[in-house]
Amino acid sequence: MSRILITGGAGMVGRALAEALPAKDVVATDLARGTLPEAVPFRPMDVTGSDPDAVIGKVRPEVVVHLASVVTPPPGMSRDQAHAVDVTGTRNVLKACVKHGVRRLVVTSSGAAYGYHPDNPVPLTEKAPCRGNVEFAYADHKRQVEEMLAEAREAHPELEQVVLRVGTVLGAGVENQITALFHRKRLLAIRGCDSPFVFIWNRDLARIVERAATDGPAGIYNVAGDGWLSVDELAKMLGKPVLRLPAWVLKAALAMAKPLELTQYGPEQVRFLQYRPVLANDRLKEVFGYVPELSSAEVFELWRREAGL
Repeated sequence: MSRILITGGAGMVGRALAEALPAKDVVATDLARGTLPEAVPFRPMDVTGSDPDAVIGKVRPEVVVHLASVVTPPPGMSRDQAHAVDVTGTRNVLKACVKHGVRRLVVTSSGAAYGYHPDNPVPLTEKAPCRGNVEFAYADHKRQVEEMLAEAREAHPELEQVVLRVGTVLGAGVENQITALFHRKRLLAIRGCDSPFVFIWNRDLARIVERAATDGPAGIYNVAGDGWLSVDELAKMLGKPVLRLPAWVLKAALAMAKPLELTQYGPEQVRFLQYRPVLANDRLKEVFGYVPELSSAEVFELWRREAGL
């Protein structure tokens, strides 16, 4: 097996990947070891600076799995700081891979790279353009990363790429800004919009990343379980009502509440509820060769039970 270096190795997926691979074949990197087992070789690495060049140059891995990213910014993190991790960090890792002869680079992108647009097809295939909205930092950063990777595929075809456009990750114990929506007394929806969700089980994602790092084919793949769920279907599974508001009402409310620090979200967040990307997983199953064990509905039901809802 190839020697594999993982960035963001202390995160949920990185930790699962590091534990699944033989210790002699993996090096995990992150700002700190966190809960990584002592048996997993570890090197501290800050992707925003010169560390990627130094560490990758010393370890000389055949494969780099780049997981380091800011999905949910911690309190006080600025957009520039998130950009430094998401975009500058990816550029630093990519340059180091090219410089030091890495054979394969695996990058976890996101369905958010497609953007939140009313004309997005349902479902979206990998042929759809990446149009991550500028007003959404995460989507915008993932779009910039995708453009960077596309340029690298042209300039450096010797570096294989596996780009995984991941849907909403759920599993036992997973909590984030999306699951926060499901804990509310009523599910929020925009009038006239189904606001569908696709989910991928965190264990499925870990297995997909493991295959991408070892014997899976290079390419770009959407990562989602089969099917999708509308807000009404989610509400029924949760036994909760749906609060449907006109888009203009919610935009006006957020425009007033955010300056008063009553919410972290601004009026741009309405597009997130209106036009969520629905990912087709045909290439994942037919070309990459992985069939998710759990469908979107099964993943959500597992999470719902574990969350006690």
